[in-house]
Amino acid sequence: MMKKTILITGSSSGFGKAATLKFATNGWNVVATMRTPEKETAFTGFENVLVVKLDVQDNDSIQSAIQAGIDRFGKIDTLLNNAGYGALGNFEAATSEQIRRQFDVNVFGMMDVTRAILPHFRKNKSGTIINISSMGGRITFPLMSLYHASKFAVEGFTESLAYELAALNITVKLVEPGVANTNFGGPSADFIQNPALTDYNDFIQAFWQHFATLNSQPNSAEDITEVIYTAATDNSQQLRYIAGEDAKALMEIRNGKNDQEYIEWMKHTFVPAKTNPS
Repeated sequence: MMKKTILITGSSSGFGKAATLKFATNGWNVVATMRTPEKETAFTGFENVLVVKLDVQDNDSIQSAIQAGIDRFGKIDTLLNNAGYGALGNFEAATSEQIRRQFDVNVFGMMDVTRAILPHFRKNKSGTIINISSMGGRITFPLMSLYHASKFAVEGFTESLAYELAALNITVKLVEPGVANTNFGGPSADFIQNPALTDYNDFIQAFWQHFATLNSQPNSAEDITEVIYTAATDNSQQLRYIAGEDAKALMEIRNGKNDQEYIEWMKHTFVPAKTNPS
């Protein structure tokens, strides 16, 4: 029986790196893709890991990475669309370039990788696509409007795609992580700033301090990877997988309230009191 093969975007750090190690150590072949493969050293001891260049904003690199994986392992069974980042800050300060980049990476890049691998999945009459969304694709926080907009788009795209690919025996899934120690502050974040917009300063400072206090124990990349691995191996048609106790708790609250009740609860929980007009 042939080993299964997974192609992972954004394997150089965070969820992608942890997922590469998880799948590789559990007997999968892994096509570990990243923008700068020449810098990667963590996977050199794995014969079942192929490190290859893939930039989700470069269609030639997408095609080349998929073909390299097929050439090396014969077949790709699962695609993990993990590459992404968050543009964080007040919307008014965002430039057009920052807005476009948020969608180019999180949405259009993911779509381009998905579209590129579908001919291979159709030929094999099977395949699984797992898109990394976020609890931020179902609920929102202040100062993350661009990130939330991109993840809401991922949610809608994935749910619709799942319907149209089911008849081709291609399964599509979403993993929705909570706050993790790999994002919102590291290289996967872009902080939007405009020193001239001083009206926001008090709110920005108070919110990030408040948010950090409420999320003092973020999920680890390994925590989230366990859920990703389950989604890839449980042979179910389940669409959404919530990852992290914080995400589970917030989604339970969201589902237990009507819209206005939930909005009021979020304002009083996550917006610092001195900046909350209600």
